Amino acid sequence: MSYKLLDTNKTYFITGVAGFIGFYLSKKLLEQGCKVIGIDNINDYYDLNLKYTRLEELKPFDRFSFVQGDISDKNVIINIFEEYKPNIVVNLAAQAGVRYSIENPDVYIQSNVIGFYNILEACRHHPVDHLVYASSSSVYGANKKVPFEETDFVDNPVSLYASTKKSNELMAHTYSHLYNVPATGLRFFTVYGPMGRPDMAYFGFANKYFAGEPIKVFNNGDFENDLYRDFTFIDDIVIGIERLLSNSPTEDVPHKVYNIGNNSPEKLMVFIETLEKCLSKATGKKVEFKKEFEPIKPGDVPATYASTDELQKAVGFKPETSIEKGLQKFADWYTDYYNVQ
Repeated sequence: MSYKLLDTNKTYFITGVAGFIGFYLSKKLLEQGCKVIGIDNINDYYDLNLKYTRLEELKPFDRFSFVQGDISDKNVIINIFEEYKPNIVVNLAAQAGVRYSIENPDVYIQSNVIGFYNILEACRHHPVDHLVYASSSSVYGANKKVPFEETDFVDNPVSLYASTKKSNELMAHTYSHLYNVPATGLRFFTVYGPMGRPDMAYFGFANKYFAGEPIKVFNNGDFENDLYRDFTFIDDIVIGIERLLSNSPTEDVPHKVYNIGNNSPEKLMVFIETLEKCLSKATGKKVEFKKEFEPIKPGDVPATYASTDELQKAVGFKPETSIEKGLQKFADWYTDYYNVQ
């Protein structure tokens, strides 16, 4: 398995740099001596302190430049391309969250559709070596065939968030075809780890527990037919993206889409029990969540399960981190960051 190593002479433009994946990817690139330009609008969808904490860790790197701005502002994007002339673009800026898209659709169209269009236009007029962008496992909708494969039919999204991600794939395909923009889409499956997103279930469970509140489990209390999720640890995700950056699609297939997941789904209840054990270890006392079981939420899907054969063939991607190890790292970080006794 051979893949090109990262080129540290190139300039990397990362959108959503104060976000969970954007932060970790930028840090990895900067540690290797790459030049990174980051943009983020620092919106208040979740705790701003967390976003500022991530940014503070990137600021000491002298090859890091930060622009506070929104990718849905075309002038901001064009100015960055004209000033910094990025070689490789990683679009991770997006309004995330399936459930929030039901309440607040406007921000999804603004960021995920118009914002991504602006990135594609900039790559068209200022040609780049490679555009890597975030898609999502949610494009598979209520697909019953598992594991999900890139060749599966994905025309039945069950949330607006999923629709915006599917539209990103179609837009990127068109720009690759018409304007030779080498593009790779990554269908992320549930990504977790230290400094993660507070709107994700595992983070929310920890918050609820330490606030003395019960956690809501959206599986009807049906353990026989529990939800399955393909949980992928952040370090594994970053290795996969990093390997792809220098491996642009070929001219005959200028656009590719890959699953990037763990290929080993866990039952939701097993994940919850593992988190309880990890928090017990981190705090030195037994942690047991009070649980309230509720029906599955609109827009949620019963199972996410990635086939990662294609990405493995392309760049040797194979996640190494077990949920026990990954959740322990999260629990240790959480108790330290929030000074939990």
